[in-house]
Amino acid sequence: MATDRRPVVVSGPSGVGKGTLFNLLFERHPDAFCLSVSHTTRAARPGEEDGKQYHFVPMAEFEDLIAQDGFVEHAEFSGNRYGTSKRTIEEQTKKGRIVLLDIEMEGVKQIKNSSIAARYVFIAPPSLEQLEKRLRGRGTETEANVQKRLVQANKELEYSQTPGVHDLIIVNDDLETAYKELDEFIHKPLAQ
Repeated sequence: MATDRRPVVVSGPSGVGKGTLFNLLFERHPDAFCLSVSHTTRAARPGEEDGKQYHFVPMAEFEDLIAQDGFVEHAEFSGNRYGTSKRTIEEQTKKGRIVLLDIEMEGVKQIKNSSIAARYVFIAPPSLEQLEKRLRGRGTETEANVQKRLVQANKELEYSQTPGVHDLIIVNDDLETAYKELDEFIHKPLAQ
C-alpha cells in the first residue's frame, strides 16, 4: 500500500509503452489507482466511450473550463484541445486512489507551475530507432504521423534531461524491469 498519495505524472514519447505500464499497475493493484480521464475537443474514435478514454466536449465548454481555472494543464495538439481537470484529481485522491496522469511535455511544464503537488516519471525508449520500430509496428500511423511523433520524441527526450524536471527516468527496454521500477517508485514510503 502506497503511503504517498500524490498524483503520479507519467510522460514520455508516443509508443514508449506508458499505456502498457499503466495496464500492469491496474492489473496488479486493482483498487489502488485510477487514470485521470482528460477532456478533449476531438471527436471520439470508433470504440471510444465518453468518460472512459476522454471526456469529449465542445470547444465552448472546454474554453469555459479554462476560464474557470478548471484545468491543471491544457494544450493543443493536431488542432484539438486536451486538458486535465483539477476536480477529477481531487475527487479520486479523496477516494484514496493514486491518480496517474499520462501527460505530454507541455502539460508537465504547466503542472509543475500549478498548485498540484505531484511526482514525475519519464518513460524513455531504449533508443529512437527502437521507438520508430514500435510506432511502425502499431500499423496505425501514417508516415507523416510517424515522422511528427519522432520529432516530438526528440524534444521530449531533450527536455527529460533538464535537472529537476522528473523524479525518475525509466528506460523501457524490458517491460517487467520498467514496471518494477515504476511500482517501487510509486510505493516508496513518503519521505519524512
